[in-house]
Amino acid sequence: MNRRHLLHRLAMLSAATCAAGPEAVLAQEDRPITIVVPYAPGGTTDMLGRLIAQQMGSALGRTVIVENKPGAGTAIGASQVARATPDGTSLLIATSTTLAINPWLYKKLSYDPARDFAPVSMIGAVPLMVVVHPSVPARSLAELVTLAKGKPESMSYGSAGNGSPQHLGAEMFKSTAGVNLTHVPYRGSALALADLLGGQLQVMFTDIAPALQHVRSGKLRALAVTSRKRQSVVPEVPAVAETGIAGAEGFEAVAWQSVVAPAGTPAALIERYSVEIGKIIAQPDLRSRLERDGFEPGASSPAELSAYIQSETARWGKVVRASGTTID
Repeated sequence: MNRRHLLHRLAMLSAATCAAGPEAVLAQEDRPITIVVPYAPGGTTDMLGRLIAQQMGSALGRTVIVENKPGAGTAIGASQVARATPDGTSLLIATSTTLAINPWLYKKLSYDPARDFAPVSMIGAVPLMVVVHPSVPARSLAELVTLAKGKPESMSYGSAGNGSPQHLGAEMFKSTAGVNLTHVPYRGSALALADLLGGQLQVMFTDIAPALQHVRSGKLRALAVTSRKRQSVVPEVPAVAETGIAGAEGFEAVAWQSVVAPAGTPAALIERYSVEIGKIIAQPDLRSRLERDGFEPGASSPAELSAYIQSETARWGKVVRASGTTID
């Protein structure tokens, strides 16, 4: 970018910020930004929130803090941000559960994903990995399907709970492949993984990172990943879409992460935050680190995220309705 174009872009950003009103200018200059993570500390979403907070703070020259607000399938944290003043000082790490799945699961949701938030940027996605206990005599996903069809209801899979990405990813696969696997919900994926390792479960659709060491040690067998393409961290494991199972072409079931702000947040601030997040996610060393943990990094514009949320809401709605899962 030459000097004239750079000056023009800075002038346009300055004009847009001023047009957004004095509140936006104040928010940019001297108020801390809070990024709400709707999960407990320590997980993937929390890690991403802290990473973005640290680097956004440095880029903007402002204090950016992370506040963990777990509970109610992300609804507690989401509700807090939905009700926050739309002045650019509140952001939410919103997941596919928050924006695309909860509207179908909860009869009474304390926020409206379509009405209460302004999309900022995608962060990326967490594919699942289909793993089985070594006692299961299936060396491929196609063999697992054949085995499950030959013994209806004889195979159980565990998940992090009703309505979790692991649960609904498995339900999507069941519908696609025409198999019947019995769902056993747990209070968290770690408990389900422990029972899979112990042989109490036969199958699990799990995040890649926690299962990877067990796959490499031979305690579990990986059959497929649920992203559209193979993952660099496990290049030998095929995507579901390439396993040759009828109807599985184009199959994808990922838990994605994004950043949103309260509806009504000035457009100039939304654009600024989106640009900074894009710069963070584009860093080669960061991308490599995230990919090693089984995460697909990928930023977006606010408009692109808005369109993606709409398509994912419709897609997961079909899965939830087919599964019959509801949470009061």
